[in-house]
Amino acid sequence: MGQNILVAFDDSENAMRAVEFIVKSFTPQNKITLFHVFQDTAALCEMNSPELSDYFLSQQTAFCALEDKKKRLVDKAMEKAKAIFLAAGFEPNDVTLKVGAKKKGVARDIVDEAQSGYDIIVVGRRGLSAVKEFFFGSVSQKVINGVKDVSVLIVN
Repeated sequence: MGQNILVAFDDSENAMRAVEFIVKSFTPQNKITLFHVFQDTAALCEMNSPELSDYFLSQQTAFCALEDKKKRLVDKAMEKAKAIFLAAGFEPNDVTLKVGAKKKGVARDIVDEAQSGYDIIVVGRRGLSAVKEFFFGSVSQKVINGVKDVSVLIVN
């Protein structure tokens, strides 16, 4: 029996490198969950209050159109990643696509998801400069520091 692998996923090249790494390094007997945390901005798109600034109201439609486009890009990337797993011999029922709204923060939401029965988290390293990573941290660093009893694999 294989492992239950959680892949922290977005539409970046780093996420796709993580997918390729898994395909090369793990057997198709493993279960894969591609997990994306998205900003829940739907409430902003539905806001219509006199307290909102005129500038926000004038830009609200454009902002919401960009959010919709971002969701479509993530969906397309997840389908591409799933196709890569299937082409490598993973069973369709063993590759799950899961999207969750941001509740606590991207890294904390990944950690919370990982606590629900995964053996390993695979995350692509974003590639921040050393200075930016020192001051702001990275999702991968926050996942490493926040997770308990689940191994973390960082893919460069």
